[in-house]
Amino acid sequence: MRIRSLYVWIPIVMFFVASSCSNIKYLKEGENLYVKGRVELKPDTSFPEKYIEPLESNLESYLRPQPNSSILGLRPKLYFYNLAGDSTTTEKGIKGWLKYKVGEPPVLLSDVNRPHNEDLLRNRLENLGFFNAEVSSDTTIKNRKATVSYFATPHDNYKIKDVVFELDSTDFGKIIDETKDGSLLKPGNPYNFDVIVNERTRIDNELKARGYYYFNPDYLLVEVDSTVGDHQVDLFVTVKPEAPDQGLHPYYINNIYIFPDYNLQQGTYQLGIPSDSTRYGDYYIIDPFKTYRRRAIARPMSFQKGDLYTRAKHTRTISQLVGLGTFKFVKNNFVPVDSADSNLLDVYYYLTPQPTKSMHFEILGKTASVYNGSEATLSWQHRSAFKGAELFRLSVFGGYELQTGGNVNLNSSFYRYGAEASLTFPQIIAPFKWTPTKRFVPHTTIRTGYEFLNRRNAYRLNSMTFGFGYSWRESSQKEHELDLLEVAYVRSSNITPEYELELQRNPNLRHAIDKQFIIGPNYVFTYTNTMEQNRKNTMYFRGGLDLSGNIIGLIKGANYDEGDTYSFLNAPISQYIKTDLDFRNYTKLGSKSEIAARAMLGFGYAYGNSNQMPYIKQFFSGGPNGIRAFRARALGPGSYEPEPFGEYNFIPDMTGDIKMEVNLEYRRKLVSIIHGAAFVDAGNIWLLNEDENKPGAAISKDFLKEMAVGAGLGLRFDLTFLVLRTDIAIPIRIPYLPQGERWVIDRIDFGDKQWRKDNIIFNLAIGYPF
Repeated sequence: MRIRSLYVWIPIVMFFVASSCSNIKYLKEGENLYVKGRVELKPDTSFPEKYIEPLESNLESYLRPQPNSSILGLRPKLYFYNLAGDSTTTEKGIKGWLKYKVGEPPVLLSDVNRPHNEDLLRNRLENLGFFNAEVSSDTTIKNRKATVSYFATPHDNYKIKDVVFELDSTDFGKIIDETKDGSLLKPGNPYNFDVIVNERTRIDNELKARGYYYFNPDYLLVEVDSTVGDHQVDLFVTVKPEAPDQGLHPYYINNIYIFPDYNLQQGTYQLGIPSDSTRYGDYYIIDPFKTYRRRAIARPMSFQKGDLYTRAKHTRTISQLVGLGTFKFVKNNFVPVDSADSNLLDVYYYLTPQPTKSMHFEILGKTASVYNGSEATLSWQHRSAFKGAELFRLSVFGGYELQTGGNVNLNSSFYRYGAEASLTFPQIIAPFKWTPTKRFVPHTTIRTGYEFLNRRNAYRLNSMTFGFGYSWRESSQKEHELDLLEVAYVRSSNITPEYELELQRNPNLRHAIDKQFIIGPNYVFTYTNTMEQNRKNTMYFRGGLDLSGNIIGLIKGANYDEGDTYSFLNAPISQYIKTDLDFRNYTKLGSKSEIAARAMLGFGYAYGNSNQMPYIKQFFSGGPNGIRAFRARALGPGSYEPEPFGEYNFIPDMTGDIKMEVNLEYRRKLVSIIHGAAFVDAGNIWLLNEDENKPGAAISKDFLKEMAVGAGLGLRFDLTFLVLRTDIAIPIRIPYLPQGERWVIDRIDFGDKQWRKDNIIFNLAIGYPF
């Protein structure tokens, strides 16, 4: 990087330095800005050193108030607050927006209550078993910036000696005694108040599974005896004397009432057997206007009359009703039967439907380099097509893209339009009984679609699709999608003379307009725990298997090399196996930053009736969600350089049979809705077999030498309903350059206009790349 590129950064650095200093000048006489609260542990020699830093970090999270947010020591939110001035009293106008939406008021040393924080830290240490902990504090002020240091001496950590369950011999006491082997309170473990809270919840879960509907964890008492000596405690688990008798007995299900067309404007929830109810098995359904089929409403129910209440059936029913997708609100009440000795519960389900019919319109603007365009989609849906929560959706769409700069390109301008219809049933429709999940609603979907694409300077494509398959959740983390049949038919027409001429010069172009007929199943498995906010590390995995023409090819004995091929609708039947894997890991570095990593691997193998993968099923690289330093579909395969040719500088899409890609991104919240990122991407695509028209495209043992590498910076604007993302990236390693010259770090020159034009790639996208 040349020295003159520093001129871009010097004003930026000066601005932030000035803004940092200016925050202090707004303080009144005698005020000091509170910039940091820190905890320093002074443990005994027996305290394990590896636990010191995590414990200090944990304790610091309890300090109040928190200082103004900072980035590299700067406080931009405070700067914007001060920039707005003191006269702003409302959120209206630019100054009000800066002060109350973007900015934050200064946190002063006078806002810090040191004795209160000392008590908080001491209490937290006691909850962790440090019963004799000592905490003191001190304040340091430098240049009107204050740091408060808290010094904690935990002393000895108390451990559990014995755990005693003091319970009676009733069924209630026996249940708890039977499950004590699964207790979280283990002799020898350190005393921890959080574990005691979790133990009470564990016992509550065990009782809820045995019918104890009215039991509450607060009815349990865990007494601690710290007088046993040797820094140990005995724990006594018992039931509080004031626990109500209602919570100590199991309950059974009596009558079940379902209101599938309930309106919240009706006010109070109706109880008892309405005169307009209909009996269906064990259920009373109150649906006077026959909005839903009775069987469809009864199917999600897990309880039957006479069943023992269990939390599992309770949550399963709610989950099933919500999963139908047709109800806006799902409310249920358990009401004890009015009898002196009754242990029966009447159950009421109040279901408020969403609008049965709805229409949605969406319009998008697209811009990339010298290309601009727009796309619009109009969708209509019916949430209960056959009065059984079936979802019918019909969508029509259209869009165009024009080249508004540079030379006219054969493949630049196009318009497309089409339609798609789908019908989704909230159950598995099969010739045999199959229930893959009880907690969640499985779905069967039938879909069909058509698309017309007109690249006016090149060709037209007609595409038709059909699919039939299932989707279901095994758990909140695991999801399955199984398409028993996926059919795709693609046919080209109206190939222009200009494109025919280029076909003669470069046969690679023909693959994009080949007729294609794809038929077969595919399966996708997804696992994620990213919704678990308390985890430091979360992950996402998606694996797919796509098959086409396998059964037909085997029956017919197809062999492309020997000329034994089969077609349908004058298109060869594609025969291939394709798999792709996508693994992502997210590591939190704090409340405002994380590291996100992704590894992708894709492999496709054509055989039998085909000698290459269908164009629409091949892999590509580059673009805003891939290796961002290279344009979409313009990287690879291998060390092949996709050079422009013809008077239009036309570059065909680059595709491959194998894909490898890794990405690493550091993300941090900056100010308000603005988040920043720094990233590195690496990868490429390859062909499985040699192609004389693409030298260097086939995979080999030296594939690592053909990896492309790019790096860059980005901003993300979190608007709640969507995330707008901008990334600027540059290539670090270019695989199609001669070996020994592929690393191009030493050629970076931001001051060179031509270098910037050739190497800086700007990406504008919606959502995170991964």
